Amino acid sequence: MTNPFFEPWTAPFEAPPFDRIKPEHFRPAYDRALKEHLAEIHAIASDPAAPTFENTIVALEDSGRLLNRVESVFHNLASSHTNEHIEAIELSMAPVMAKHWTDIHMNGPLFARIDTLKQNGAKLGLDAESLRVLDRYWLDFVRAGAKVQGADKERLATIIERLATLGTEFGQNVLADEQAYVLPLAEGDLAGVPDFAKEAAAETAKERKLDAPYAVTTSRSSVEPILSFADNRDLREKLFKAWTARGDNPNDHNNAELIREMVKLRAERAKLLGYKTFAHFKLADKMAKSPETARKLLEDVWVPARRRALEERDALQKVVTETGGNFALEAWDWRYYAEKLRKERYDLDEAEVMPYFQLDKMIAAAFDTAHRLFGLDFAERKDIPVYHPDVRVWEVSRKGRHVGLFYGDYFARSSKRGGAWMSSFRDQENLGKPVTPLIVNNCNFNKGEPALLSFDEAKTLFHEFGHALHGLLSQVRYPRLSGTSVATDFVELPSQIYEHWMDTPEVLERFAIHAETGKAIPKALIEKLNRARNFNKGFATVEFLASALVDMDYHALENPGDIDPAKFQQASLDRIGMPKEIVMRHLSPHFQHVFAGDGYSAGYYSYMWSEVLDADGFEAFKEAKNVFDPATAKRLHDYIYSAGGTRDYAEAYHLFRGRDPKIDALLEGRGLAA
Repeated sequence: MTNPFFEPWTAPFEAPPFDRIKPEHFRPAYDRALKEHLAEIHAIASDPAAPTFENTIVALEDSGRLLNRVESVFHNLASSHTNEHIEAIELSMAPVMAKHWTDIHMNGPLFARIDTLKQNGAKLGLDAESLRVLDRYWLDFVRAGAKVQGADKERLATIIERLATLGTEFGQNVLADEQAYVLPLAEGDLAGVPDFAKEAAAETAKERKLDAPYAVTTSRSSVEPILSFADNRDLREKLFKAWTARGDNPNDHNNAELIREMVKLRAERAKLLGYKTFAHFKLADKMAKSPETARKLLEDVWVPARRRALEERDALQKVVTETGGNFALEAWDWRYYAEKLRKERYDLDEAEVMPYFQLDKMIAAAFDTAHRLFGLDFAERKDIPVYHPDVRVWEVSRKGRHVGLFYGDYFARSSKRGGAWMSSFRDQENLGKPVTPLIVNNCNFNKGEPALLSFDEAKTLFHEFGHALHGLLSQVRYPRLSGTSVATDFVELPSQIYEHWMDTPEVLERFAIHAETGKAIPKALIEKLNRARNFNKGFATVEFLASALVDMDYHALENPGDIDPAKFQQASLDRIGMPKEIVMRHLSPHFQHVFAGDGYSAGYYSYMWSEVLDADGFEAFKEAKNVFDPATAKRLHDYIYSAGGTRDYAEAYHLFRGRDPKIDALLEGRGLAA
């Protein structure tokens, strides 16, 4: 079989040949790549020469090239455009890959070489970046169990492999529930729903090939317009319950058992590595350093946020009563009555705002902001192979010099998991020869002619593009330190700070153009948006914080035992006094950040931690009285966006800001300062 993974990639910039890659190519590619990588590892570990930085660390950085190529393409497809063949491969390869990396990290002779270099680091004459990559390799091996011995080592390896399988199953279960649910609707069901949301619902019915004029799914972009506008309360309740039940239905995709097992195995893993809890293990290598520090931040914000949310609840209940509702406000009512109250208080509703936020215009706005801050230019390329017709590709350059490729995959579809994220097909490096990055943004926006975004979705677009810039602007030598290879409570800084530019007058006045009239957004509407900026912020803060605190509670257990996830979650919410009218942003059975892999486990707090940094950081531009101030933008570029993981994260922020961050700007930005 001709396999494109075994041949040179001849597309421009050596981009993946998606026009030739088929599911049947992956298993043979994995088999060869794993053998090659193990042979390279064996050669490094058994080298008779004394360990040097070049023959050990640089050799490790240069190993596994084919495996990295296969993995980056496969996992992007598994998230962005999967099918039953890819899902089967994903499930079968999860324990194989976990074992592969565990065997490497627990390779005694290999770790002995790294440990020797670590102990003699000061004598090696290395520059700061080389010392940093040596430190990261040593820590990677130690945290993976390199120092664990005997039966404990075998048990740890078993746990890591099992967790990889469980995380894959969790994500596939959520996607299966999302794919299975579609609600056909008639014209009469959509009373109160504006035209832009109807058009999206019509597109959904068309995409799902239904004999109905409209349909909605449990994708957030499909659900929220119905919850915000549909007069039909029964419809809102039905859809809300389906949305929040993902992964918790009485079917083969129920995630309760997986959560129970994962929490137990993670706690055991932490103990084997010498930590009190899994949260202590995960946070030891983060900016926060400890779960106690992270929890203090969350609880400091929780108190004013809950107080504000209760005030919002009472105001919404008043609207219910005044408009003839003889019922207590429920979670499926919140968005609907919040829209009514926002209209009453600020003469502002989403239906008025959305026509100004055309997807194409917001993409252009994100690009223009990157040009004004960092000198980047974007030119769309039609000659780069893509994995789905919706995907668009731009060449990124600066002063005529190629920087990388940016892939934008913006629309929801049944083959894509929910949410929004950034990933890559290739990371930047300069080891031996310069390698430019291939960066991907995925979102789940509704299609339309033109596609329109809500205000929050426009923020999401900027957020993910901030992540993309973190990958595109990377200027480091070593792959291990490239781009977004930083702590999870630092990685959200480049994305979240970038959101701030979306709703500045300098951006809105140029790019918020009405889809029908072609006129720029009026200054009066911008003023309304600014006045309403903190409307419903108690709700938004509480639904996030509740998720972060429940995540921390799961992973702060020393001896979890056989927990019941539903009861545990409820007890956690009761402890913090969660208002019953608000639901966690991510309920446990579909909390993919935390359970579909290891990424944000005991780490969902990171978004709030990073918001302290981004709110405080954007204040630097305000202090300069110019949101595009060149000197501030240069520091942001040099110490945050381009530096990858080359230095301590607190030091990087201090170099950018000139001081440590303060929480004041976060509280002010969310309207919670008082």
